[in-house]
Amino acid sequence: MTSSRTVLVTGGAGFIGSALVRNLIAETEYQVVVIDALTYAGNLTSLAEIAESDRFQFVHGDICDGELLAKLFAKIQPDIVTHLAAESHVDRSIDGPGQFVQTNIVGTYSLLAASTAHWRAMPDDRKASFRFHHVSTDEVFGELHEQGFFTEQSAYDPRSPYSASKAASDHLVRAWHHTYGLPVVLTNCSNNYGPYHFPEKLIPLMIIKCLAGEPLPIYGKGDNIRDWLFVDDHVRAIQSVFERGAIGDSYMVGGNSERTNLQVVETICDTLDRLQPRADGGSYRDQISFVIDRPGHDFRYAIDASKLREQLQWVPLETFETGMERTIAWFLERRDWWEAIIDGSYRGERLGQAILG
Repeated sequence: MTSSRTVLVTGGAGFIGSALVRNLIAETEYQVVVIDALTYAGNLTSLAEIAESDRFQFVHGDICDGELLAKLFAKIQPDIVTHLAAESHVDRSIDGPGQFVQTNIVGTYSLLAASTAHWRAMPDDRKASFRFHHVSTDEVFGELHEQGFFTEQSAYDPRSPYSASKAASDHLVRAWHHTYGLPVVLTNCSNNYGPYHFPEKLIPLMIIKCLAGEPLPIYGKGDNIRDWLFVDDHVRAIQSVFERGAIGDSYMVGGNSERTNLQVVETICDTLDRLQPRADGGSYRDQISFVIDRPGHDFRYAIDASKLREQLQWVPLETFETGMERTIAWFLERRDWWEAIIDGSYRGERLGQAILG
């Protein structure tokens, strides 16, 4: 790709967004522009290693601000919009669903409106290659039992305020394609993990609590199952889809790594037992505890990514074990990154217990 092509990444200071931006700067010739509101999970230090690149720009702004978006599109003239900006934590959506409706639904609408106006005004040659890529989640499909997988044909059945807001945004994107002709592609991914993961999510939270000598709280019996996807594998899939995916199509992105929550925590404990043994000689597994399950906790998610593999030749490069080893080693090396977050507004407390009356 030539350097004249510009990718606008929404939410590019977040976990997955920053991984995508770092990869695009390191591995491609794209001009990359990030817009991020820098709410609690946005962190500019996640972009520090590429911040001095002459192909990178950062804009502090809210995707719900239509006037700002119009000015931004007019200035940077993006060829690709990759939309990752979202409120993404299920527990937070239980406590405060309004912000999820605002960011995930209203924000997606504002971005679609700006993208459509920009796309319509583009010269024909650039207009033909424009893409709006919407990054979503497997949680929009509800839950699976012991058998089966989510596919691109799975029916929507969201169960939490978070997944309902993401489902709504998926539907808006498809509607803009069918109604207005906007060239869109969509991806629905399984649970991501890796470096720079905000420490409210299961894997980084358990790593940090292990190192602090604190209890490791696991919901219910720990038998809920997720398919885990290393973040660098995910961003390779994102690039493949916005470059070569079929207009109007969606693609499932999964890591082929189903684990129960208990197995995930046990893997963290066993890996830390090797990489940084406890001073008292005990195992980190001794810190495992079980707490009352959260409301509406889906039992199992699992993804069939065969369409992505067969059409775009994408496969995950990391197994769960190798990805976890890389993740834990990074958290051990980069205490400066996560300790600065822990010292701020988020302190590892439990979220998601509120029930509306």
